Amino acid sequence: MNGHLEAEEQRDQRPDQELTWSWGHRPRSALDRAEPMAPPPPPPLAASTPLLHGEFGSYPARGSRLALTLTPQALHIQRLRPKPEARPRGGLVPLAEVSGCCTLRSRSPSDSAAYFCVYTYPQGRRGGRLGGRRRAARTFRADGAATYEENRAEAQRWAIALMCLLRGLPLPGDGEITPELLPRPPRLLLLVNPFGGRGLAWQWCKNHVLPMISEAGLSFNLIQTERQNHARELVQGLSLSEWDGIVTVSGDGLLFEVLNGLLDRPDWEEAVKTPVGILPCGSGNALAGAVNQHGGFEPALGVDLLLNCSLLLCRGGSRPLDLLSVTLASGSRCFSFLSVAWGFVSDVDIQSERFRALGSARFTLGTVLGLATLHTYRGRLSYLPAAVEPASPTPAHGLPRAKSELTLAPAPAPAPPVAHSPLHRSVSDLPLPLPLPKPALTSPGSPEPLPILSLNGGGPELAGDWGGAGDAPLSPDPLLPSPPSSPKALLSPITEGVPEMPTTSGLPPPTLDAPEAISTRGPPDHLLPPLGTPLPPGWVTLEGDFVLMLAISPSHLGADLVAAPHARFDDGLVHLCWVRGGISRAALLRLFLAMERGSHFSLGCPQLGYAAARAFRLEPLTPRGVLTVDGEQVEYGPLQAQVHPGLGTLLTGPPGRPGREP
Repeated sequence: MNGHLEAEEQRDQRPDQELTWSWGHRPRSALDRAEPMAPPPPPPLAASTPLLHGEFGSYPARGSRLALTLTPQALHIQRLRPKPEARPRGGLVPLAEVSGCCTLRSRSPSDSAAYFCVYTYPQGRRGGRLGGRRRAARTFRADGAATYEENRAEAQRWAIALMCLLRGLPLPGDGEITPELLPRPPRLLLLVNPFGGRGLAWQWCKNHVLPMISEAGLSFNLIQTERQNHARELVQGLSLSEWDGIVTVSGDGLLFEVLNGLLDRPDWEEAVKTPVGILPCGSGNALAGAVNQHGGFEPALGVDLLLNCSLLLCRGGSRPLDLLSVTLASGSRCFSFLSVAWGFVSDVDIQSERFRALGSARFTLGTVLGLATLHTYRGRLSYLPAAVEPASPTPAHGLPRAKSELTLAPAPAPAPPVAHSPLHRSVSDLPLPLPLPKPALTSPGSPEPLPILSLNGGGPELAGDWGGAGDAPLSPDPLLPSPPSSPKALLSPITEGVPEMPTTSGLPPPTLDAPEAISTRGPPDHLLPPLGTPLPPGWVTLEGDFVLMLAISPSHLGADLVAAPHARFDDGLVHLCWVRGGISRAALLRLFLAMERGSHFSLGCPQLGYAAARAFRLEPLTPRGVLTVDGEQVEYGPLQAQVHPGLGTLLTGPPGRPGREP
């Protein structure tokens, strides 16, 4: 079996798969900080190193015996009886497809066995190619000992080891695996825009997101946003030390509100460090497309993209996120994590709003209509070139350098508190306007019933996971029961608006009646002179007729549009792409079709230009047009922007294969 094990692992081996931090490695409460420091983690193990090996029964099938082997990257299953399999079907379960696990016990008093269940989301096959993910629960029977207590300890040992691997936590070298290895479950605030995409965001959240993060053992509160800027108001009133992350379940627009709300707080320097994540349920899912690529998954759309990003969120792990400070003509400032667009891209984005009911297909229709009425815009683009060139892309992603432009010229000089137990997994601790599933299953020692959840669009399946014809049904057995004397974590009620600051903070009290769009907080733009004044030496200026200008931070412009294939979340650069006038409609269409593969720079289009920059200024010289920041329309006129490297923190999950990282 070991030879087969190593052969299988070779195909999935992904070196350098270490997390920046994992769930449980970023303490945020006084209780966490009071704990003694842990010893340094052991060196990383090889991908095929066996960590646990044992024999189990299968459930609900009777009579089958299975050999299980757990390695740092997969769970291997081999049937021993009734007939051994040389290459078992479904015998390799990559941890990248696992959301979580739990321990169970039989409701039959005479059954001394213990059980543990692993939740997986393998990809199916469609015509010989990888298809969508489908949920599968694999339950194993620990029955090697005479008493339930001994079998329970073995089932828990496997479940704890698996959860540690999923969350990026080191396992002890002496093989002693105890519940103390697992920290408290991370606390996430989920913000759902129920009108996201085609109005399916809430349905997708109930059917896919909530079941998966419950399987992962994450604790969460869920709030549905009710209006524009609702999320911004909510995060301004949060006690952020009580949360391990804020996750938006919508398109890119809701995350734009969250980040700008964090940066508009009096304590913005600490607030913006709060990890943020995105689960794509909107029509524009560009950042989720970049997260999906960072995780090593194949390009995906719709529910498949949502499941991929949810799996990555369950694993934990983050990395710094560059933010772009954008100053508009009126002097107001906002922060962008995605893009600034002018011309064709912004025209399509805004004009396709009337087709929002089509979901992501609205952009396809908008592109066709935009090509039919193609416009050019006269303007001036100036930028401060990056001192360090970006990482070289693959040959297929060759970039035209700005020095090939003939017109380059140097610029002139000068609710009441809520108690959370370690296994609290509620659909929401706050009242929701929509009905929630009714509780049905209870776990021994748990503070409240666990709800039956609707999984992957089907009916309630938890009971079906743990029972079969002729078998005594199983009930959850808490992995980490809360000791009677353990303190409960109290969460402050969530309010809207600006948080109260201590009188000793030295900060002036916030003004509530100031225009919301104007942000006086956030880091200073030390690379930018005031708008309307000459640029300092070292800047480069382009002037002429443009079909589009795009300034983008991550790799993706849409879930299936890779505008800057070599970009990374924290490369400290803004990637400028432009298309000059004179391009034909057919050539422009070819560019966008090639952008689905990130190969548009290899087409050799003479009108396409690119530059990596640290700051830029855009001055439209055409009296009418559309400007967007992260897909949101802003006032038309001159604007300028500067990159603030690593200002935010993005929940990305572990990185995938080298060479696929955005």
